[in-house]
Amino acid sequence: MAKSDDPPSPTPLHRTLTHRLHTLHKLSDRVSQAAYAADAKMSMSEGRCLAAVGAFEPMSINDLALGANLDKGQASRAAQALVDEGLVRKTAAAHDGRGVVLSLTPKGRTRWRKVMGLIERRNDEIFGCLSADERARFGDALDRLIARARADLEP
Repeated sequence: MAKSDDPPSPTPLHRTLTHRLHTLHKLSDRVSQAAYAADAKMSMSEGRCLAAVGAFEPMSINDLALGANLDKGQASRAAQALVDEGLVRKTAAAHDGRGVVLSLTPKGRTRWRKVMGLIERRNDEIFGCLSADERARFGDALDRLIARARADLEP
């Protein structure tokens, strides 16, 4: 029997929220990487960047990194690959000669629609085991957790 002054037993690692979120992230990324390669004929980073440019255009590389959840180097390399493939247009930023603005080309918009269909399908596959009510509650909980994590990063 535990004494009242004994510290509480720690939560087993596999039951902590951070461990479970990381596990879900890694498992879903493995399946998504294969889907991007097979269905969209591009890497997952490029697909995420294409999705972000199409959703938030026009945007800078810094905005792309935030929107695609990549670091700036990854976003820059993926953006350049998309430019080289003719899917994204890169122009000089009017307010900053060193900056660039990214937007979709007509060919990019066609591919963007395909990538968005892939993202929707993957979302349904991942969350298909939840009822509509569970999805809504889980989505609300995730929004609160993300807001809390962002607030923890602010000075």
